[in-house]
Amino acid sequence: MAKTKRGKRVEDEVKEFSTKVSSLKKEVSKVIVGQDELIEKLLACIFAGGHVLLEGVPGLAKTLLGKTLASSMSLSFSRVQFTPDLLPADITGTLIFDPKGTRFVTKKGPVFSNFLLADEINRAPAKVQSALLEAMQELQVTIGEKTYPLERPFFVVATQNPIEQEGTYPLPEAQVDRFMAKLLVDYPSREEELRILERMGGVKVPVAKPVISKEDILKAQELVRSVHVDHRIMEYIVNIVASTRSPEKYGIKIKEYIMYGASPRGSLYLFLAAKAKAFLEGRSYVIPDDVKWMAKEVLRHRIILSYEAEAEEVTRDQIIATVLSSIKVP
Repeated sequence: MAKTKRGKRVEDEVKEFSTKVSSLKKEVSKVIVGQDELIEKLLACIFAGGHVLLEGVPGLAKTLLGKTLASSMSLSFSRVQFTPDLLPADITGTLIFDPKGTRFVTKKGPVFSNFLLADEINRAPAKVQSALLEAMQELQVTIGEKTYPLERPFFVVATQNPIEQEGTYPLPEAQVDRFMAKLLVDYPSREEELRILERMGGVKVPVAKPVISKEDILKAQELVRSVHVDHRIMEYIVNIVASTRSPEKYGIKIKEYIMYGASPRGSLYLFLAAKAKAFLEGRSYVIPDDVKWMAKEVLRHRIILSYEAEAEEVTRDQIIATVLSSIKVP
């Protein structure tokens, strides 16, 4: 009986929060033209408590999207432009000597914010990129001998340019795996580009206003965790992820294209992403389509392709599509 009451309470709270989700999407759309699916997947990651890697060519409003989301959610926002000469302390902070007090004081870096935009993250060497690892995974930062907790919610959006490789450093696999999803930002349609000119080229440029609070986001993250997932759907998620490691066990003939498959962290993030999708839809339970909706985004950066795949130009998304069409849906 207690479980039934709790389930009904979660269902009511999820439906009640739907109004705030709608208001948030509407506010973001005042500034960002199109990109509805991208925005929804970003929101899913935020409400699931995950970080996002955004990949797209310059000029697609990745930075503007980050600022707009932070503004509409009442979050403190920091942006770091990653460059080859950036130091770890430029992100986390450092100890500086105070001659008046004859002691060292802590100067906190831009990571001490709710929403951190790491622009062109692959332009900095691995040592700098790794400075984010502790913050992303443990929600804390160590400066000198002292460890400081980060204020929640904490969310990292890192961007990278897929076409310009000169002077870039590939992200370490350990760090890439910390991102819940890798989202691809595409060009707008012709009609959307016309609307961009009309909206952003005028005298008054639209600015997003806060429509939900930090407390709302923390509540949403709690509700996402409370969304019900049937055991059969859990098995479905595990089968999808495990088939990227051992496809032959599931009768999928793609083994020669995969050097390494997704880790169990991929299963966990797909599990949370599916819950977040159900939450965004106003449901307190997950359906198989919720899993499929975010599968490519959660898994595409966790699969290491073999030389055969690169030679035959087989992509990660093609492999994931094959997996989804092969694994039995509950």
